[in-house]
Amino acid sequence: MRQERKKKKRKNKWLKFFGILFLLFLIGGAVYGAMVYQSLKGAVNSMQGTDHKSEKRLEDIKFKNKDPFSVLILGVDERANDVGRSDTMIVVTVNPKKESVEMLSIPRDTRAEIVGHGTIDKMNHAYAYGGIPMSIKTVEAFLDIPIDYYIKMNMEGFQDIVEAVGGITVKNDMNLSHGGYSFPKGTITLNGKEALVYSRIRKEDPRGDFGRQMRQRQVIEAIVEKGASLSSLTNYRSIFKALGKNVETNLTFDEMMSIQNHYKKALGSIKQSTIEGNGQRINGIWYLIVPEEERLKAQNKLKAHLEIQ
Repeated sequence: MRQERKKKKRKNKWLKFFGILFLLFLIGGAVYGAMVYQSLKGAVNSMQGTDHKSEKRLEDIKFKNKDPFSVLILGVDERANDVGRSDTMIVVTVNPKKESVEMLSIPRDTRAEIVGHGTIDKMNHAYAYGGIPMSIKTVEAFLDIPIDYYIKMNMEGFQDIVEAVGGITVKNDMNLSHGGYSFPKGTITLNGKEALVYSRIRKEDPRGDFGRQMRQRQVIEAIVEKGASLSSLTNYRSIFKALGKNVETNLTFDEMMSIQNHYKKALGSIKQSTIEGNGQRINGIWYLIVPEEERLKAQNKLKAHLEIQ
């Protein structure tokens, strides 16, 4: 029984990743009631970003009808004097009728058409060229599906959020050093600055970008784990403030609450996958080349999950 509970907990972490606000609301509401509700509502209002309606979506999503929908999660590394690039891209599709969630990671170096820019380039450059709108259109064209919503997290904001929850603990799978910081193999505790450095390591890891994406997911999971604990809720105002400053979405507060009310059973099955390809240098630049059959396989899988003919 204990093993089943542990398994379920691990599985649910990935839905928490894009549903962090729902989780904090549900737990916080039980403890603090109206105060947390209003604080969370204010944080979500401050996260409101670019309006978006997919041209590939013929009819509006109706949450009360439990329509399947998609979310693009962008982890953007925005530093001073730099527009940033979306180093983490995850497409999430939710189907409450099938009681399942699909999460597809797209490697940052994936070679694709940058829609609206007229170039073939690394997928993550779409954000640098045209921000969220161009990122969405590029992913939509690559996967041939509508992107209904987006959640953008500023990776620089890891530092603020980690500090707000009082530090995090992660399990590091190899000895790493970067920027004057050392991260020994094993369970390590990180403050805000350390978590930011840890999440950015790429060249020192033989797995390159795949290793970095793994560490970014570790940090996000640890933030959720710590932020959702009752001990952290005494600091909920700082947590919500950090989230409001570093997260952007086109999901409104009412939409989030509607999803929470109508899509709970989607937690039944959460499946993760990654676009596969082969590394290749073209004109001296390294790309991940995704075979057409691999791309079609991903397209068909997500279309079926979204119930698109």
